[in-house]
Amino acid sequence: MLNKGLGSWIHKRRVKSGADIALILDDYQLSYAQLATRIDRLAAVFAERGVTSGTRVAFLGGNHPAFLETLFACNMLGAIFVPLNVRLAPVELNYALNDSGSQMLICLENLDDQARLALQDSSVREYLTVSNTPEAPSEYETALHASSGNYRDTAVSLEDASIILYTSGTTGKPKGAVLTHQNLTWNSLNVLVDYDVTSKTVALLIAPLFHTASLGMGALPVLLKGGTLVLQERFVPAEVLQAIEKHGVTSLSGVPTTYQLLAEDPAWAQTDISTLKMLTCGGSAVPVRVLEAYEARGLGFSGGYGMTETSPGATSLRAEHTRAKMGSAGLPHFFTSVRIVDGLGADLPAGEVGEILISGPNVIKEYWQRPDATESSYYDGGWFRSGDMGYLDEDGYLFISDRLKDMIISGGENIYPAEVEQAIMEIPEVESVAVIGVSDEKWGEVPWAVLVLKEGAELDTEALINHLNGRLARYKIPRTAVFTDSLPRTASGKIRKAELRNQFGAAQS
Repeated sequence: MLNKGLGSWIHKRRVKSGADIALILDDYQLSYAQLATRIDRLAAVFAERGVTSGTRVAFLGGNHPAFLETLFACNMLGAIFVPLNVRLAPVELNYALNDSGSQMLICLENLDDQARLALQDSSVREYLTVSNTPEAPSEYETALHASSGNYRDTAVSLEDASIILYTSGTTGKPKGAVLTHQNLTWNSLNVLVDYDVTSKTVALLIAPLFHTASLGMGALPVLLKGGTLVLQERFVPAEVLQAIEKHGVTSLSGVPTTYQLLAEDPAWAQTDISTLKMLTCGGSAVPVRVLEAYEARGLGFSGGYGMTETSPGATSLRAEHTRAKMGSAGLPHFFTSVRIVDGLGADLPAGEVGEILISGPNVIKEYWQRPDATESSYYDGGWFRSGDMGYLDEDGYLFISDRLKDMIISGGENIYPAEVEQAIMEIPEVESVAVIGVSDEKWGEVPWAVLVLKEGAELDTEALINHLNGRLARYKIPRTAVFTDSLPRTASGKIRKAELRNQFGAAQS
């Protein structure tokens, strides 16, 4: 085949496992053969509308078969897929469309109003809407059914761009991370080596596919292996539990809050989750109380660390090591390497905190049209600067300390908010927390905790400090607790600590 990239995957799956179920959304199912036919038809539609090698095609929508159909149809033609975050404001969407130079936008119908605002003064020339109900009448389905659908084997190399994913942009404008076919293929191979993904895997995707973890760690490895994806359009704990039981889900991915809400749902105890074999958790370490809730039902958590720029996996922690390496993000993925360096780029010994550097075929080589950002993001030519702080223990396991820019320096001591936040999350009354540095005449900075409590719960600063005494060094314990109804977050769900620092008078980094 001429196509060495992702565009060939579903065509090959049609030959190897055509009758097997590839996608499920509610009661709608597509076999690999049916999915391949739809992708062939969509690729022909794109080609008829001027999409060719290098053309950018954007998609606005959540977990829907059309998301994956658009991705693979683009990659069949050598075009570049640009998934957009549905939580972005129209002006932010417009920026991503114009920065990427997207010529076409595919959009779910419920987001049409938002999309049309974003399309004003944009580079987009072709626009197709898709019904939120699969195969219901829409511009997208009409075009598919009128298409010739002949398979197109286009020359695509592993070094060619497959996807442009825009980072959250906590400061300045978001950057477009260029993920090549090589990046995504090797990341998928890392997942297959380090996790128990098989052709019998039934993976429930509850995080949006436009987030790199859901796509790179969930969808693509499972499709490469020939397993089944169960798409969940929104996260409602009761509906997730129903889907696990209905479809015999074997694999589930989420963040600590996801698993906490599932375990607290009234249906938790009565739901048959006996088919579950693999739980993966990213974003932060699993609080002990959540870990115990799942261990009581015979389940453990695999963890890991990564980012958009690593497609996204950098490290993985197998479930059997979760207790022994509590708080660790695990070992580097099989085909990936990790270093810890000081401010001058020199390697640090085990146990010493420094910046995390990552290298491997899953690591991006550039940001879209941002040579300045690309140049400043690498050491020694190929080691990506994560901007995260951490250390390796004597066994090579990675422990994340915090974001470099979020580190608090109090009286000459380094305080890593993630460590403090993890200890605070052990308190049952706490829903979420952010620890920030606030200016102090004596110490330079002191830590403050900004907390959201569970509905009806009560907690004061004294109780918080009493909980942390003996768990953390005294200089790490927040001087003040601030209680609020919600924490400001980016479109991808990350807490905007810069806003909290501005609000509470923190020293600026």
